[in-house]
Formats: sequence, structure tokens, C-alpha cells
Amino acid sequence: MKKNPPLAARPVSEYAHELAYKLACERTAGFNDIELQCRKSGARYLPAEKSVVIDHLNRFYRINLPGCEVASINNDESVPLRDKILILHYFNHASGKPLSGKIVAYNELQEGTANYPAFVKRAIDPIVNAFKEEPQKLLEAAATLGGHRSDYGDIAVTIDAFPFVPLTVVLWRGDQETPPGGNIMFDSSLPDYLPAEDIIILCEVIAWKLVRLSKTGGDTTGNG
Repeated sequence: MKKNPPLAARPVSEYAHELAYKLACERTAGFNDIELQCRKSGARYLPAEKSVVIDHLNRFYRINLPGCEVASINNDESVPLRDKILILHYFNHASGKPLSGKIVAYNELQEGTANYPAFVKRAIDPIVNAFKEEPQKLLEAAATLGGHRSDYGDIAVTIDAFPFVPLTVVLWRGDQETPPGGNIMFDSSLPDYLPAEDIIILCEVIAWKLVRLSKTGGDTTGNG
């Protein structure tokens, strides 16, 4: 008698994301003062609808309570699980600390040195490779995410990833002796709003959104 073939094993990352989402939902539902956490994170609480509205990369998202399902207000497209986790982690982690005005790079953060090679590979390299020939296109791509030009490097844009998380993407054109380069910088208060690993994920998300926007001219659909 033939045995049925085994079901395909799910990637470990899927289980990890599902667990992270579940834990983030539990923490969100556990806040005693949801309005206070809204003030700390720059979100808005809608008591009549029992929901929280938060701005992420120039789009508004609703966190429905108490189930903590995250949905886009701008359109009917589904929100990738990775993005839901980022939104909940930001909301849960936000301390309300004012921006310091001191701009730092990832390797200047407490856990940044050890994780910097991964940060470069996942977040900086895709941007440099996509825009090194035409860095001006970075300004056009970033505008869709609410970005505006900043005075760093040869071309730079500042994007508000969340209400209290401005990120600045910087490009250097390079020359005959120096290859093109780039960086992503943040206010030094960022660890008061996101854990170290989430900072990498957030920058990776933004990097690939910019790459895709450079090709589509404004379409931000999809998971990149």
C-alpha cells in the first residue's frame, strides 16, 4: 500500500514571523492606557471604532482592537506580515522620547557594530546598486514615500518611516578612484522606538521599495 508523500515543510521563518506577530498582538492588547501609547508613538486613537491609526511610509494603517489586526486605510491590498510586525513593534516599543537632532549611522548604535555587515548587505547595497548610475532618481522614488531632499552626500533624502522615525538615505557618486557608496542614517533616539533587528528590517523594506519605485515610477504594491 502506497504511503502518501509527506507535506512540504514550511520555512522556519514563517513560524518565526507568525510567533512574532502573535506576541506583538498580545503586547498591544495588553496596554492599560492605549491613548498614552498613541501619544508616545504619534498614532491616533479612535475610541468609537476601537482602533489605532498610524502613519507608516506615507500610508495610514489601522490597528483594530483588541484583535490587533493591521489593515491599510489607503486601499484594500493586504498588508505583508512583515510590515504588520514592524508597525506593531514600533507602536509597542515607542517611548515618546523627543528626537535628539543627533544623526548617527547604524554601526554607531549599541548593537550596530556586530550587525553592520548584514545591514550593509540587506539595506545599503540594494540602494547603491539601483541608483549609482542615476542618483537623481532616488529623489523621485523617495517622493512617493513622503521623502524630501536632505543636505548630505551628493544626493540624500529623508523619509519619515514612522511619526518619530526619520531615516536619511545618502548616496555618493564616486569617481575614478572611489566607487559609488551610500548609507542610511537616523536620529540617535531610534533605539527608543525600534529594537536593533527591526531597524535592519525596516531599512531593508525601505531599500527595496525605493528600488521597485525606480522601476515602476510610483507603484508601491507588492512585498518588496
